[in-house]
Amino acid sequence: APNGGPSRGGGRGRAGAAGAFGRQGGKSSKARKNRLAKRREYEELKAPVIGGVRIPSGNGATIRLRQGATLSDLAEKIDVNPAALVTVLFHLGEMATSTQSLDESTFQILGEEIGWNISIVSAEEEDKELLQQFDIDLDEEELQEDDDLQSRPPVVTVMGHVDHGKTRLLDTIRKSNVIDREAGGITQRIGAYQVTVNLEGKPRKITFLDTPGHEAFTAMRARGAELTDVAILVVAADDGVMPQTVEAINHAQAAHVPIVVAVNKIDVEGANPEKVRGQLTEYGLVAEEYGGDTMFVDISAKQGTNVNKLLEAVLLTADAELDPKANPNMDARGATIEARLDKGRGAVATVLVQQGTLHIGDSIVAGTSYGRVRAMLDENGKHLQDAAPSTPVQVLGLTSVPTAGDLFLVTSDDRSARQIAEKRAATERAAQLAKRRKVVSLESLKEQFAKSEVDMLNIVIKGDSSGSVEALEDSLMKIEVSEEVGIQVIHRGVGAITQNDVNLATVDKAVIIGFNVRPNRQVADLADREGVEVKYYSVIYKAIEDIEAALKGMLKPEFEEVVTSHSEIREIFRSSKFGNIAGVMVQDGEVKRGTKCRILRDGVATVNDLEISSLRRFKDDVQSVSEGYEAGINLGSFNDIELGDIIETFEMKQIERK
Repeated sequence: APNGGPSRGGGRGRAGAAGAFGRQGGKSSKARKNRLAKRREYEELKAPVIGGVRIPSGNGATIRLRQGATLSDLAEKIDVNPAALVTVLFHLGEMATSTQSLDESTFQILGEEIGWNISIVSAEEEDKELLQQFDIDLDEEELQEDDDLQSRPPVVTVMGHVDHGKTRLLDTIRKSNVIDREAGGITQRIGAYQVTVNLEGKPRKITFLDTPGHEAFTAMRARGAELTDVAILVVAADDGVMPQTVEAINHAQAAHVPIVVAVNKIDVEGANPEKVRGQLTEYGLVAEEYGGDTMFVDISAKQGTNVNKLLEAVLLTADAELDPKANPNMDARGATIEARLDKGRGAVATVLVQQGTLHIGDSIVAGTSYGRVRAMLDENGKHLQDAAPSTPVQVLGLTSVPTAGDLFLVTSDDRSARQIAEKRAATERAAQLAKRRKVVSLESLKEQFAKSEVDMLNIVIKGDSSGSVEALEDSLMKIEVSEEVGIQVIHRGVGAITQNDVNLATVDKAVIIGFNVRPNRQVADLADREGVEVKYYSVIYKAIEDIEAALKGMLKPEFEEVVTSHSEIREIFRSSKFGNIAGVMVQDGEVKRGTKCRILRDGVATVNDLEISSLRRFKDDVQSVSEGYEAGINLGSFNDIELGDIIETFEMKQIERK
């Protein structure tokens, strides 16, 4: 720059002689700063005074913030000092730091005061914007050409009232389809499975989600996973329409999912299929024989009667109302059905491919989890190289456990998958903070100071999957209690209860809640020695009831589960007549025939509510077997057992709650 005049690099320490000696070169930078400072001072003089500080009004302009944003985020957007916004919020009767996540209502109150219309971007919009940074368009599938689309199997969910036969029907369909497979093959429960049906002489596939009930269906939808094409509504012919039947209908109709009605238990005395047809007309489900368009099939899931006709009805309904198609020649996308932490294999996720084809070696991201597909297995444990649309597969290779319902997609490389997952995790943490951390008002502060302190019930939550942990935590946080007591979840995680969990509970005087998980013997002994209460549950509502009762101090007599024995499976004998028989060593307690039991695999309860249907010592049927003895145990029709599994028996005993 001639004559020491201004240059493009002025002010950056790189142009002019003065800049070479550490002092910023040129004069324009200081002049420019002076002009900006004077302009800001002028605007601040014009701005209204709120709580002793001047903040320029936005004059009703709209500004967008992400969920879980802080006052610092807002200050950066509107070019003010964060401390000024803290002062304004204090003036409005609420306290928060500049780095504390705030909820939408607090931002709206603040925005009205300073003249800005503050809009919180939804999680879906924010995620779309994030993916667009990596050239991923979630709306791409809607723009597919018809020539790119190919028919895919329909995806089916089974719904209905409790005890009407949903689980029995799923088991019957699964077993009827594995007859032709190799003998001795063990079908694993991975959360979904496929069956093949001959329709008009052609083999057709149907994918079944192996989690019956509309609660799981709606939980998936809440996370954005629209998986189901057709719903099978199971109604018992003897009971007819019940409250949960109506709930299931409402959930399916809200999702615009066509329904096929399975009138079950036609072999039971008092069965009246025609009555069921009449009852369901009140809910818009009119049978074809009555002039409607809903297919009804009378079945017996127990005896297998008309199950094939039901499957044909599912295919006909799917073809007529949906004609499901997908493009197999694109990067795979889909949803996580279930996920867990396996001791030997790490994070294991069952995913349903909805678009594209998933291949071994693909880089994927599912929610806040990411990784590379190292292996894929179907429900029969068979290794697959690729998975086409509507195919459920168990995926190995993720670095952490995703949540049931999380959408997954394939990215261009591992780095992109990791960056997307990390940004999502940061956003999710901020959103959770905003949801759970209530801003303390001046009035409530005074009340709390007057009462000295608030009693908190500290809880550690461990579960068999991230979805169950999240659902349990959300349910507990919704419990309405008085102002003197509250709940604080100090730790949550997936997998068996560990020594670290007990140590944390000891220090913070917390209760450990295990949802379908157990500690090993050493950890259980440590909890006993330290006086840490460990509660076990397999249904969420029971945990909610207990915690609510504890908080309200209204603990009434109730039944409590008492574990009576543990037996390790050391041999598996296969019988064509009785199925799998477990050769066990009784480790502690006493095994009794007819008692309830569960299977523990690596500390995680894989199945609850089983029963010891037969108990043998060598060739003799016995009523009980004590600790230190071997025995043969049969669990009825349940055969999904492995060497090393623990059979835990338990009884329900009435106790007095104090």
